[in-house]
Amino acid sequence: MYWSVQLSKLSPRERKAKEILLIDAYLDQGGGAAWLGEPRVAELVERAMLHFDGVRYDLHAWVVMPNHVHALFTPKSEHGLSQIMSAWKSYTAKEANKILGRNGHFWQKEYFDRVIRNPHHFDFVKEYIENNPVKAGLCQQAADWKFTSAGRDRPLWKPPSCWYEDVPIAAAESSVLESNCWEI
Repeated sequence: MYWSVQLSKLSPRERKAKEILLIDAYLDQGGGAAWLGEPRVAELVERAMLHFDGVRYDLHAWVVMPNHVHALFTPKSEHGLSQIMSAWKSYTAKEANKILGRNGHFWQKEYFDRVIRNPHHFDFVKEYIENNPVKAGLCQQAADWKFTSAGRDRPLWKPPSCWYEDVPIAAAESSVLESNCWEI
């Protein structure tokens, strides 16, 4: 495949950055399964993320797109990123499959995450997440999208205590499993 050859010429860091951009573009174009486009499934996923907000993590921003989810959150010290993601994906996969009348895998196994390093990076990622439906052409304004933190009355942001400790903030994205496998 053309992209495989091009990517193989890049350094590992450059390749990862390019892969993320390509996947992002693919998802914004509506690629992959769009099971989250079913409002009952999108609501289920949003409710699952909000359920332990303030208990296992502090959820700063989120959006449920038709084919993927973005979340910006700070895990509480006793709950790690992989544990939180596993809980979200396990519960929502079972319940979404019931709603959709299907069986099998729902989410892709992997997810993309990155550590938020400073307030500027935090603001950039939060804005990116909340404007994702606008960027994808699904609505005119971020607050028009139903399954997002945009336009919601949320507490004013303050620097997470983890910037003064050794616990990173996480930005995570997970896509629904696709009917057809694809390779970049």
